[in-house]
Amino acid sequence: MGDMTNSDFYSKNQRNEANHAGEFGCTLQELRSLMELRGTEAVVKIKETYGETEGLCRRLKTSPTEGLAGTAADLEKRKVIFGKNFIPPKKPKTFLQLVWEALQDVTLIILEIAAIISLGLSFYQPPGEGNEGCGTATGGAEDEGEAEAGWIEGAAILLSVICVVLVTAFNDWSKEKQFRGLQSRIEQEQKFTVVRGGQVIQIPVAEIVVGDIAQVKYGDLLPADGIFIQGNDLKIDESSLTGESDQVRKSVDKDPMLLSGTHVMEGSGRMLVTAVGVNSQTGIIFTLLGAGGEEEEKKDKKAKQQDGAAAMEMQPLKSAEGGEGDDKDKKKSNMHKKEKSVLQGKLTKLAVQIGKAGLVMSAITVIILVLYFAIDTFVVNKKQWLPECTPVYVQYFVKFFIIGVTVLVVAVPEGLPLAVTISLAYSVKKMMKDNNLVRHLDACETMGNATAICSDKTGTLTTNRMTVVQAYVGDVHYKEIPDPDSVPAKTLDLLVNAIAINSAYTTKILPPEKEGGLPRQVGNKTECGLLGFVLDLKQDYEPVRNLIPEEKLYKVYTFNSVRKSMSTVIKMPDGSFRMYSKGASEIVLKKCSRILNAAGEPRIFRPRDRDEMVKKVIEPMACDGLRTICVAFRDFNSSPEPDWDNENDILSDLTCICVVGIEDPVRPEVPEAIRKCQRAGITVRMVTGDNINTARAIAIKCGIIHPGEDFLCLEGKEFNRRIRNEKGEIEQERIDKIWPKLRVLARSSPTDKHTLVKGIIDSTQVEQRQVVAVTGDGTNDGPALKKADVGFAMGIAGTDVAKEASDIILTDDNFSSIVKAVMWGRNVYDSISKFLQFQLTVNIVAVIVAFTGACITQDSPLKAVQMLWVNLIMDTFASLALATEPPTEALLLRKPYGRNKPLISRTMMKNILGHAVYQLTLIFTLLFVGEKMFKIDSGRNAPLHSPPSEHYTIIFNTFVMMQLFNEINARKIHGERNVFDGIFRNPIFCTIVLGTFAIQIVIVQFGGKPFSCSPLQLDQWMWCVFIGLGELVWGQVIATIPTSRLKFLKEAGRLTEKEEVPEEELNEDVEEIDHAERELRRGQILWFRGLNRIQTQIEVVNTFKSGTSFQGALRRQSSVTSQTQDVTNISSPSHVSLSNALSSPTSTSAAAAGHPCRQGIP
Repeated sequence: MGDMTNSDFYSKNQRNEANHAGEFGCTLQELRSLMELRGTEAVVKIKETYGETEGLCRRLKTSPTEGLAGTAADLEKRKVIFGKNFIPPKKPKTFLQLVWEALQDVTLIILEIAAIISLGLSFYQPPGEGNEGCGTATGGAEDEGEAEAGWIEGAAILLSVICVVLVTAFNDWSKEKQFRGLQSRIEQEQKFTVVRGGQVIQIPVAEIVVGDIAQVKYGDLLPADGIFIQGNDLKIDESSLTGESDQVRKSVDKDPMLLSGTHVMEGSGRMLVTAVGVNSQTGIIFTLLGAGGEEEEKKDKKAKQQDGAAAMEMQPLKSAEGGEGDDKDKKKSNMHKKEKSVLQGKLTKLAVQIGKAGLVMSAITVIILVLYFAIDTFVVNKKQWLPECTPVYVQYFVKFFIIGVTVLVVAVPEGLPLAVTISLAYSVKKMMKDNNLVRHLDACETMGNATAICSDKTGTLTTNRMTVVQAYVGDVHYKEIPDPDSVPAKTLDLLVNAIAINSAYTTKILPPEKEGGLPRQVGNKTECGLLGFVLDLKQDYEPVRNLIPEEKLYKVYTFNSVRKSMSTVIKMPDGSFRMYSKGASEIVLKKCSRILNAAGEPRIFRPRDRDEMVKKVIEPMACDGLRTICVAFRDFNSSPEPDWDNENDILSDLTCICVVGIEDPVRPEVPEAIRKCQRAGITVRMVTGDNINTARAIAIKCGIIHPGEDFLCLEGKEFNRRIRNEKGEIEQERIDKIWPKLRVLARSSPTDKHTLVKGIIDSTQVEQRQVVAVTGDGTNDGPALKKADVGFAMGIAGTDVAKEASDIILTDDNFSSIVKAVMWGRNVYDSISKFLQFQLTVNIVAVIVAFTGACITQDSPLKAVQMLWVNLIMDTFASLALATEPPTEALLLRKPYGRNKPLISRTMMKNILGHAVYQLTLIFTLLFVGEKMFKIDSGRNAPLHSPPSEHYTIIFNTFVMMQLFNEINARKIHGERNVFDGIFRNPIFCTIVLGTFAIQIVIVQFGGKPFSCSPLQLDQWMWCVFIGLGELVWGQVIATIPTSRLKFLKEAGRLTEKEEVPEEELNEDVEEIDHAERELRRGQILWFRGLNRIQTQIEVVNTFKSGTSFQGALRRQSSVTSQTQDVTNISSPSHVSLSNALSSPTSTSAAAAGHPCRQGIP
């Protein structure tokens, strides 16, 4: 089914339509065209064609209140006629396409070309073999066997290239496969609430059919197109389809069209589903993007760039087995906008530097060899260049060229990209077990560099199980749930009604799943807490709701981040109106003018009473970490009917029924997790919508702040006042004054969260650029999650919108999983460093040996194929061995590396150079006096095609042995002594070391011509292994030398500030210049840089004279421009997740006044 192209899909549907149109009163085509209308014309069309929405419901054989009957036959028929609710996925990349992509690697291309030239030349037999007079004395006899073995070199190179390509492609392929599996997992979990047979049930999104009555609420991502039939205050963000960031207000009589792929930002209601799958608006766009048809491929590329935005937003309406394919493309089309991940940036830069050094070395090698040969032959021996000798000379030159290429091959660390891929793929797989579902690979490694985490409070640090533990009713402050008899009957009745009616009807408390468990809370957790309070008072909310069903509610003001309260109006039997309100206590109490006394009668409630209540009731509750909520009501006369749109008048003159304190306990594992973060040098900040006292109390419980420390707890208002200048613009310098000490930001809006994250990321105040991780669950967290270096979304409590914007999904919503992510991230970084330390030692030694060997003896002691064995096997195997080291808790004991810390630290540089010195000394000793030591023939100055010598075999063997033992040294990069620590926890490492050793024995003893080896005796083997073991001893010697003494060692692989300018701030259209190209422009850049430096210095002098900071001037300019960009991206006031529900800004004065709960906190 998934493979069916869309065109078949339609034609098939068209045929079905003809047969079945009679059964339903409207065809697929009619509904499709109806959904293309907007606003009033849609209302008119529905009226004219169907006569109101009820008429449409009748034609689709469904009831607006009862929904579909839900019989299997009926659902099946609807699927056949109107289509299923899924979009056929895009075909995944084939293995061959991935192979082709892997082949695009520059180093591999150089290798391929060299190999092909070498192959071609080996098959070309020069005619003038008899011309002994041509060559120099070293010409020697042409050995027949060697001539035949000439092609082996080229073939071996090609074979090794194929290995690398296949491994890379296989990695990508398995990654893609995992992604699809993961995607389908996410999809199966994506459920939606519909009414069937009068029952409200949750079904998988793919099961929704045309005619279903779906319940939509805040934070939903609509899974299908439909018509709004009943509800209140519904506002939709349609930017994913229209690009307009303003929220669209939906109402039955003005604009009832709800479209798939759009986000519900406020309110709730019901919709009649009219189009699903490929016929919905999203589906139609996907079809245009060629989600089904292959012939679209070419246009697809264009469409991708234009509709990238649309496609991205619509992602969550996933296809049957996972549109993760689309996710891939989305990543491709947005690749150049997203900064290269920190590690990749550093690695690419390092690889280019090494490659350049290698090129220079190989060029010099070739030039020296050619010159030496030419001078020796034509000047010293005074030979003539005879025409028939040309082929012989050419063969010499080719041999020189191949030696040069070999040097280059060894110099270029092609194991690097492989090591990164393996390490990341391995980590991502393992992280799934630690409840981290990684959506973007590089997020994993960025997390290791994180220096700050901005966490939500509700649901991440706390359990998100709200329970009322204190209450203030009838002038009494109860420290636990009061006895129902002690509360006046009138008050009790009002309280039950106020809570039952004025909360979303989708919120319920269900019996526990297993005996003795806690009751299940469904829907908004704060409201669940209040309903639980009703049950604790031995009352029941169901009868009240049955008496006043949702359709009878007269007007609802839903909760949003601006109101911070929710109110519902009902019509009383006598025609008058009553409004129930609940919300953050500070806000609702300001609007109360009366309060119910001990007898249940209202008495006057003056501002001074309110201040006393804040001091005596609300602050003590908040200091216990409780969220305080006030429940109130107000009666209106029936005539004249109040002006419901004038919110300020309506929400005033209330009568307070009670104030409750709701506890959301801290998760037991959080304090420990936060302690680990702080020990690892990561600052945890709490950003919440809650009251500042509650936030502070929870922050102390979690260990985010410790009494006696110097830190800031701010409210959103105060934070905004401090970071904005007179004109109201945000200034980076002002943020820089605040963020280092800020630990808690309370009563914050989504925009504040985004501003804080952006401010920390852009700050250049500390010498380390900050890397920020953000956690979020609500729709409102989207902008901050996108802006952060790593965004964590909650898998259970998170809304679809948040998951879309995130990089990693925490499948258990638990803060301690973030610590695991940090551990894995740091592990990736360390694995890469271990591999580099090993790789570079091999490279330096091999290049120098080949280079000096070639210059002194006209022939490299290590032959091309041997080099390739060393290079590829050492590279590929070592990357496997070192990149799969499991993480240890010890990783959390050091500070994060940060963005501009070099990949190769001084300690590593010391290790690399130290080991290189040891290896070079021994190899040159063997090369020049080895034949005397072992009493064998010298292998130096052998003729062009002579058989392999024992001498050079011993050199090759010793070289490999030293690498093997150095691989064990490379397991530690911070100068630890015990290199065997934890070696058995990594079976892959042990296997590879032993495996390489075994293969080496085979190569030396049986490799013969192709590997230029001659078999060795046992005692010679013993010497080779002994010299190798010396590496371990030497490693201890190096570890003794203090790094601090070696000031002259340069670090390498650092990202300079210049390359750190995030691409977002460069022009979006200018694609990231490839690093190789950038290198070519280096010359020009250096020249400009020189000029720039001079200009800058002049400017600095001038600015000092004028007395403003130059950096500041620049910053101000950039921060203002980027701020304006960012503001446009945030959909207008995005809304706070209900779970941060009902609570609001404390009056800052109260917060500053002597605080009851500030004991010991400055």
